[in-house]
Amino acid sequence: MGIIKEFKEFAIKGNLVDIAIGLIIGAAFGKVVTSLVDNVIMPPIGLLIGGVDFSDLAIQLKAAGTENGKEIPAVVLKYGQFIQDILDFLIVALAVFSVVKVMNTIKKKEQEQPAKPAPDVLTKDQILLTEIRDSLKNRA
Repeated sequence: MGIIKEFKEFAIKGNLVDIAIGLIIGAAFGKVVTSLVDNVIMPPIGLLIGGVDFSDLAIQLKAAGTENGKEIPAVVLKYGQFIQDILDFLIVALAVFSVVKVMNTIKKKEQEQPAKPAPDVLTKDQILLTEIRDSLKNRA
């Protein structure tokens, strides 16, 4: 029973739920970035370099064929897809960097704000001492 209880405590911790939510949002964000790269960024770049679609760029190392009656696929080095994946990564990295930068700026502004001074609330002893001081000033 101890292991089940420990697992429940682990699974229900807030940090684990936060990580799961981050993973789900990250996966969805990855799809958005892939769409951005594939549909918005790469077409103009391909147009600039002569109408080339990066995902189609490849070098065929060995042609497809048959060997002993078995179909052997072509060996292809898909460097265009690699370039596209690098651009995906760079855009995700830039987006994450931007979010972290904004978060750090907000935290820094919060830390730079001076703490609000506590209102002058005097204890009974302080009030008594103030009265004694004032009384002595009036005598003199």
